Amino acid sequence: MTTRPRLRALFAAASAAAFISACGGGGGSSSPPPTTPPPAASVTPQLKMTITATTDFPGTFGSVGAYEQVSGTISGELDPKNSKNAIIQDLELAPVNARGMVEYSADFTMLKPKDMSKANGVLRYDAPNRGNILTMPNLAANPSDAEFFERGYVWMFSAWQGDVPKSSPQRLTATVPVARNKDGSSITGPYATELLAPAATPSIALPGGVFNGSMIPYAPADLDNTRPGYLLTQRVNETDPRVAIPPSDWKFAACDAAANPFPGTADPTRVCLKGGFQPNRLYELQYVAKDPKVMGVGLAALRDTVSFFRGAAADAAGTPNPLAGKIKFAIGQGTSQSGNAMKTFLHLGFNQRLDGGKVFDGVYAHVAARQTNINTRFAVPGGGGGLRTDHRAFGQTAPRGLAADYVDAVSGRQGGVMKRCEATATCPKFFLGLSGTEFWQLQGSPVLTDAFGFSDLTQPANARIYYYASSQHSTGTGGLAAGIGFNPAATVYPAGSMVDTADTFRALFVNLEAWVTQDVPPPASQVPKVADGTLVPPSQLVFPTITGLSWTPSGGSPTAIPAFSYLARYNGFPLLDYGPQYRPEDESGVPTQVPPSYAGRDYAILVPQVDPGTGLTKAGIRAVDVQAPLGTNLEFNYVATPGIVDLVNLSGAFLPFHKTETARIAAGDTRPSLESLYTDQAGYVAAVTAAANSLVSQRFLLQRDADRRVQRAQANPVLP
Repeated sequence: MTTRPRLRALFAAASAAAFISACGGGGGSSSPPPTTPPPAASVTPQLKMTITATTDFPGTFGSVGAYEQVSGTISGELDPKNSKNAIIQDLELAPVNARGMVEYSADFTMLKPKDMSKANGVLRYDAPNRGNILTMPNLAANPSDAEFFERGYVWMFSAWQGDVPKSSPQRLTATVPVARNKDGSSITGPYATELLAPAATPSIALPGGVFNGSMIPYAPADLDNTRPGYLLTQRVNETDPRVAIPPSDWKFAACDAAANPFPGTADPTRVCLKGGFQPNRLYELQYVAKDPKVMGVGLAALRDTVSFFRGAAADAAGTPNPLAGKIKFAIGQGTSQSGNAMKTFLHLGFNQRLDGGKVFDGVYAHVAARQTNINTRFAVPGGGGGLRTDHRAFGQTAPRGLAADYVDAVSGRQGGVMKRCEATATCPKFFLGLSGTEFWQLQGSPVLTDAFGFSDLTQPANARIYYYASSQHSTGTGGLAAGIGFNPAATVYPAGSMVDTADTFRALFVNLEAWVTQDVPPPASQVPKVADGTLVPPSQLVFPTITGLSWTPSGGSPTAIPAFSYLARYNGFPLLDYGPQYRPEDESGVPTQVPPSYAGRDYAILVPQVDPGTGLTKAGIRAVDVQAPLGTNLEFNYVATPGIVDLVNLSGAFLPFHKTETARIAAGDTRPSLESLYTDQAGYVAAVTAAANSLVSQRFLLQRDADRRVQRAQANPVLP
């Protein structure tokens, strides 16, 4: 699938976007950062901490001993006149208290040594992903996470995203203000979202979409869908023409097929469709929304929360900081969407504390190719990306390049992620981790090359980029097939991966700690490159012949796996235009053209080249499961539904090697067999051991994880 023709069809409805941009409106401006600092505030913002629970955390950890979990809420203020807050979109339209301050609150929870004299001085902050704590330690499932407890970390999680509903006690939420016109009336503006139904249903809850669907929606300004700016369309594939659905056939309403059929009961949080929404169709809804949240306040809340815990003795009410005097360094981490948010935090200048120092000394953005849309009017920080999912979503206009002097030749803009922090001497030591998914679905290669894909970028001295070879967005099973699944009705090939990126992440995080706390340089970046042919256009990949395979689930019957056919599907990267009040270089401002128009230019998308013998990628950190493979771990998979042109969302595929040479030859598979690679089980264990030892020596695997991998190979025979 080529990029440009596909995108021309994708943006064929630009005239509809222009129509939407003309409606809505309401109050405020794009609020560009001031050229001169405003007057200093006359009062100091207050921050108060409320601890709601303190419980024992199971286990005891080496010389550090026992841990406890402390949970609570931070209630804070922002000074709208402070120049360090000036970039926050619509902050001047947020309500203020009697002190002239904008208020916010954020949930937090932390794991800390009971005896803080045993702490190592490192505060590790993990950003929640859509309110969910992805990295809360589960030592039963991931015993190697004990590494961080034994090292004496304080592990903290606090909310930053202002549209997360409190749907469970474990979900961390932030409260941010709603922007209003100066006369107190609602601000309105154009908004668009995708509605996707996994099964036939009469109605769909807003805001819709695979990634953002569980967030709190923006309410329509009017439930009358015949007004200008309201449109519902449908199509099968993203390049198909959008077919408008008559306003008489859909309503903002709740309905069901039996007791409350179409047109249902008026409801600003749902859309009811006559005949119901059908799976495997793309519905795109455009409407005039009201009451935008000042979502960028969440980044300032994160800045001030971490600043408090790493440096303050007590809050504004005199409540002691439980970490007071014990934190020397702070390292921030985010995974996927929240990793994108950490890049945005850095890009927009929030790593500078109010007193001028650094918030984070180190940042690790894990499987995070883009930035997060959090600082526009009607921001959508929970959006994602893919061929059929949020493909015109926000998060795609801010720079991918890291260097302060990065030049984007497609857009003509200059300045990378680290431009602001370099100007204020607040750049952290920075790690970026990329799986294969980031290249195929999330437009990751522009962080490595110039915008046209002609040459490799030189990365800043304070940054390292690590590509996890032959991997998918989430970690794999680490040499075990138990986590691989095959539903031929859903995916063309067995879904999942055996490449365990969690092992690699742990080792790299320890390297980042050493860089931050001891100035020990980490290993060099490990990435595919244009210069050596390991980063290429998708059309240039050459795979081996992979055929004659079957999949047998535990206790089940074998199912034939189709012969592998490479289709070169990937998510393109268009240059988008959201209107004159939008600041694309900062992913900020007021988008007035929604959906955006296509500017007629595209960024190059390159992908890691594969070994023609095994189908495994050549470059990057080659984990144990790549150096001692049991099959080909593809970094993509195809949707099996006839007529649907798509990649399986964020998933790879696993195609096992044939066990014996006889079986391989009979099948016509050109890859090596397990027998030819290892001879017997002892040979496989030896290969795993050699790979693990090599990775430990390169500092890409911790010794405890190496030992575990060898033990797993010994306990799970793959050959006689």
